[in-house]
Amino acid sequence: IKRPGMIYGAVARPPVFGSRVIAFDDKAARAIPGVLKVKAIDAGVVVLAKDYWTASKGAKALTIQWDDLGLGQLSTASFTEEYRALSKTDGLLAEDIGDAKAVHEAASAVHEAVYEVPYLAHATMEPLNCTVAVDGDNCAVYLGTQYVEASAGAVVYYGDFDADKVKVHPAFLGGGFGRRGLGDDVAEAVVIAKKTGRNIQLVWSREDDMSNDFYRPAALVRMQAGVSEQGLIETWAVRRVGPNVLDHILDQWVDVLAPDYLNKGFVDWLSKLGRPLFKRFIADPSSADGIFSDYDMPNKAVRHVAQDPGLRTGLWRSVGHSSNAFFKESFIDELAQRAGIDELQFRLANMKNNPRLTEATELVAAKAGWGKALPGGHFHGLATHSSFGSAVAQIAEVSVEGTKIVVHKVTAAIHCGLVVNPGIVRDAVEGGIIFGLTAALHGEITLVDGVIQQSNFHSYPMLRMADAPKVEVHIVESQEHPEGVGEPGLPPLAPAVANAVFKASGQRLRDLPLRLT
Repeated sequence: IKRPGMIYGAVARPPVFGSRVIAFDDKAARAIPGVLKVKAIDAGVVVLAKDYWTASKGAKALTIQWDDLGLGQLSTASFTEEYRALSKTDGLLAEDIGDAKAVHEAASAVHEAVYEVPYLAHATMEPLNCTVAVDGDNCAVYLGTQYVEASAGAVVYYGDFDADKVKVHPAFLGGGFGRRGLGDDVAEAVVIAKKTGRNIQLVWSREDDMSNDFYRPAALVRMQAGVSEQGLIETWAVRRVGPNVLDHILDQWVDVLAPDYLNKGFVDWLSKLGRPLFKRFIADPSSADGIFSDYDMPNKAVRHVAQDPGLRTGLWRSVGHSSNAFFKESFIDELAQRAGIDELQFRLANMKNNPRLTEATELVAAKAGWGKALPGGHFHGLATHSSFGSAVAQIAEVSVEGTKIVVHKVTAAIHCGLVVNPGIVRDAVEGGIIFGLTAALHGEITLVDGVIQQSNFHSYPMLRMADAPKVEVHIVESQEHPEGVGEPGLPPLAPAVANAVFKASGQRLRDLPLRLT
């Protein structure tokens, strides 16, 4: 989008997340032809120029002194060790049915395993960008957004515009997955427009986007379960450790969605209430999503220990289900192997009260040919999971070449109720599978001394077309109420692949991304 008299902005951001500008030298930046202005803002220092590439070059030419108040002491190795220790503490109850503790203590055998997943970025193909045009008391915003109200609210809150003077012009997203709609991109752009009195287009570089995301939380779980001689799950106990999603989301959204007649100080105070609430009193629902459901478990206790190293966390495609399905379905596979029961039959025996998931599981087994001969060196892995009202079962056909994991085919079945347009359903499930496979094989955000180590696609790789599996999606015919399809295709993918890798290699991979040794 281009507006009359528009200039372009690029922000020099701190190398350590959370640091602030103490001072900066902009002589080299201002000497670049086409650079118009340099301004300090909360996020760093913005360079404004006649075009984006000049602004970006100017931002790189700045010399900036940053404070040491950010996450300079934070490294992935240190908080991982902390998570492991905390996984033996109580935390807050997210689910408590029956008497898991008593049955555990009386059981002859209890299986235990620890699983871990990293922070993940959204890595949308189009990085964040926002164009702001100010005309007196009126403000127009042009951007791809998943949440128009939040984008408009950011103009009101950060730009001090009246709500009835704000117009948002939504564009195609260029990828969202939960990232586009928090208002932080609009907040920066509108503040810069107000400070300069110009129409501006603010573009985030890939590096900006990768190191200033609202990440999928890193998490660690300690899982325990007891299985009867008949192969039925009698007890299920989980202790999950990691940051909450809702702390950061509520902090962001309360600010931009609060009525504009409320005092800003009061709104800011209100937005911070989620942190003590979800740390001390209530387990964040998104942290436990899907980790205790799907199967018949008469005794279960799920606890969450809220531990936040400090990185912003947010909604990532399928939210808590993205990690919890990996934990749950990998562990279910372990239980089946330990009991000496076929993984398909073990699941079906333990989901008698889940007809939707049962139908999807039976359909995918039939379509993929579960139990039938595969090409030499190929193995099937199964995972099932319910999320957003829909049930999805997936079977991944995998082989191992040395330490390389090759996914040849993924067969999926979804029960999402009444389907009006089957093509859209298949597209959504296929998209979830590819997005999930990228994360399963490659995705991780790591920190060393507060610096995020991933910056672009060379260090945060995407699944390439040459490595993409064949995908088949089958839909359970139903007249039931229609449910979600945009996110449920993702959660079963990682455990389906991991379960196949176990058969192919003998290695039970309990951490993501999946790496063979």
